[in-house]
Amino acid sequence: MVAVDKALPVQIDHRAPVLREQLVPARVLVVGDVMLDRYWFGDTTRISPEAPVPVVHVQHCEERLGGAANVARNIAALGAQANLIGMIGDDEAGRQLLKLLAESGVGAYLEQDDARLTTVKLRVVSRQQQLLRVDFEKKLTHEAPPAGLMGFKSLLATQDVVLLSDYGKGYLTAHVTEMIAAARVAGKPVLVDPKGDNWTPYRGASLITPNRTELRAVTGSWQSEDDLKQRVRQLRLALDIDALLLTRSEEGMTLYYADSALHINTVAREVYDVAGAGDTVIATLAALLAAGVPLVEAVIHANRAAGIVVGKLGTAAVKYDELFS
Repeated sequence: MVAVDKALPVQIDHRAPVLREQLVPARVLVVGDVMLDRYWFGDTTRISPEAPVPVVHVQHCEERLGGAANVARNIAALGAQANLIGMIGDDEAGRQLLKLLAESGVGAYLEQDDARLTTVKLRVVSRQQQLLRVDFEKKLTHEAPPAGLMGFKSLLATQDVVLLSDYGKGYLTAHVTEMIAAARVAGKPVLVDPKGDNWTPYRGASLITPNRTELRAVTGSWQSEDDLKQRVRQLRLALDIDALLLTRSEEGMTLYYADSALHINTVAREVYDVAGAGDTVIATLAALLAAGVPLVEAVIHANRAAGIVVGKLGTAAVKYDELFS
């Protein structure tokens, strides 16, 4: 169970730092859909004579960790230990993903499936604006190999927190319920970033972190804050989920626990790109909970981390000095 202050204080000084020494031994096991994010940056000065579309003169390219890999990268950037279980294909993108994970200090326990493409999201960007995204992927249409579950169980005893990052690509589909059950038996908090309109497989999770669209797909539209609170309470009771953190973009985030709701306003100064903000929120929560930080305090810090990362272009990570300076 995630430890929560019973009083749910409204004001916490987010500037009070979590010590590096607390984070260094903190261990988080991330399981989920990994992907590679590619960016092509260039200038756009003319329209193509072949079709009414802009011509982008690509001047440089970047490759970054995406999906569950970006979550693990964010944990490592804060100074905690991140281990990652997922699947890649036997291809150039998979090899590049492994290289980036090693450079980020993430322990990679990735299965390789010769029949699957490593998921790649290619974004074409001009003048800080995304013009086009091209996805390369082949979703799992069968049960994930048992190796992932075996690896999960072998690593579980040495971890402080389990984080399940579901991007709907199929890796978690077969075994997510079993993973949550095993983690809870072992006394490990389980954080879930959900996907889809059926959350039954997430039954028993300690904390789930949907955005408004994801929550609405499960509970339906709400008419007021009181209505929302009741819908969340019913959902949590039905699925035996200890707490729910609703991320609300420019409106901040709201933590629901027992019969209480704590709302925290956003601290973003300037928003360039919201891509990956949810990754940063749940990664920050997991790292701080693994370090022994109470949930409410961890949520305050995660909200500030989100405000930092949306000021960056593309999927990015928040470092310790940025969050606690």
